[in-house]
Amino acid sequence: MEKVSFKGWPNCIRLSNNNIELIVTTDVGPRIIRFGFKNGQNLFYVSPDDKGKTGGNNWRLYGGHRLWHSPEVMPRTYCPDNKSVDHSWDGKTLKLFQEIESTTRLLKEMEITLDPKQNQVVVLHRIINNSVWEVELAPWAISAMEGGGRAILPQEPYIEPANFLLPARPIVLWYYTDMKDPRWIWGNKYIQLKHDPTRSSEQKIGILNKQKWAAYYLNGELFIKRFGFNPKAQYADYGCNNEVYVNGDFVEIETLGPITKIAPQESIEHTEHWMLANLTSTFEENEKSIDNNLIPLL
Repeated sequence: MEKVSFKGWPNCIRLSNNNIELIVTTDVGPRIIRFGFKNGQNLFYVSPDDKGKTGGNNWRLYGGHRLWHSPEVMPRTYCPDNKSVDHSWDGKTLKLFQEIESTTRLLKEMEITLDPKQNQVVVLHRIINNSVWEVELAPWAISAMEGGGRAILPQEPYIEPANFLLPARPIVLWYYTDMKDPRWIWGNKYIQLKHDPTRSSEQKIGILNKQKWAAYYLNGELFIKRFGFNPKAQYADYGCNNEVYVNGDFVEIETLGPITKIAPQESIEHTEHWMLANLTSTFEENEKSIDNNLIPLL
């Protein structure tokens, strides 16, 4: 762990092993603002309009990886994270915690553990209810990915109709979702969402992802995040634990924990497991290429 300056924020923290690194802001956040191989590309998007900024009462995109709470409601979800955050380090795990949100009385925390040898990171997200009343919400972890790549979500495995008659899972659409948009690739095994800088319109879907993984491919590198699924839990947005969003600048890969009633002074947690791989072979958009390159990494 070391203190570094990054994109105009002077008090960032860098975690690294022999292969990969991540950088976390403490002037704002908590945000993981960079993730990638050492001396390589940043898989995370950084907003050119917001980099280095601090303070103020307006919510800023900033970019990187952030913790929100779902369902998405204005202004509750958009409480600004423009102030400095505290942190602690025990030699293995970096813990970040911001001030209690003035409008919600919620406290957001992240605990980041980088594997000392492998290209893997565990990110634990925690929301603590510091109000005097019960709240109901879901932890919502959002990674804004650098443009130019494509997100990959798994479909549910095929089962013969004679063997199983019930539906497999929901696929949820937003009012602005256009299923004919060429950035979508609707496959038998996978759903892919490509970024195209010439298309500024927004697209989004949500799914109940029982396979518990999602991925993003960019310039020969593959980012995989794994997360939980509880068949007995209730999820937000008509039952989604995984969502993807794109506009003209970036792609978001989002995961959600169950909707939970949180009593005063209690908390909920949601964990993601990240992995970064450098692909040596060509990674094409067809499903055979995904089977050969991505699935073995799982």
